[in-house]
Amino acid sequence: MSEPLLQLSGVHTHIGPYHILQGVDLTVPKGGVSVLLGRNGAGKSTTLRTIMGLWTASSGSITFQGRDITRMETPAISRSGIAFVPENMGIFTDLTVAENMTLAATKGPIDPKRLAWIQELFPPVRTFWNSSAGTLSGGQKQMLAVSRAIVESRVLILIDEPTKGLAPAIINAMTDALKELKETDTTILLVEQNFAMASSIGDTVAVMDDGRIIHDGDMAEMVADKELQERLMGLSLEAHQ
Repeated sequence: MSEPLLQLSGVHTHIGPYHILQGVDLTVPKGGVSVLLGRNGAGKSTTLRTIMGLWTASSGSITFQGRDITRMETPAISRSGIAFVPENMGIFTDLTVAENMTLAATKGPIDPKRLAWIQELFPPVRTFWNSSAGTLSGGQKQMLAVSRAIVESRVLILIDEPTKGLAPAIINAMTDALKELKETDTTILLVEQNFAMASSIGDTVAVMDDGRIIHDGDMAEMVADKELQERLMGLSLEAHQ
């Protein structure tokens, strides 16, 4: 996991008059799960949206598989092998689950074997296949959102707060699915507030504050260091079990 897949170097992002990212340096190794932690408003979602080209970096560079994608348009970034699951899930509530999945398969018909695998990961995708996506529960919508991102093989998936507002049983199901996904060739960059969940799945971790990365390293080291957890985030893993 030492080979960088994604590299942000000195990335600044302005949104209107607001200077949100203030020199972000972030390395995502190839393989496994990298977790981006930080308080609300630290710039985590803006980081994902800047990688995806939804916001354009004011300065700095973003490289993916050695290629500069800083100024690329979002569709081209997607075609390069990056998928994005936004915090608002981004599903089409007026369409069925099947139609949502079909639209996400931009390279042609969904591969039946891959669909069967996805439906094993997320059983509601099978159960509600012909139902309107708008009738799904919050957890089921989140499962559909992740399913859409992996309907075709991706090199990197950016996932923004997949467990936010979900019941514990749904969080456990989502965690299990992401653990299985990380065993494939797909790399995951995960923004997550649930530290217990993030620590159970993450391989590396970066902590963000005020638009900058203030710590990065192995997740196992952070889990073992309660003092570091409290200093960086004002919490300890034990308090969030």
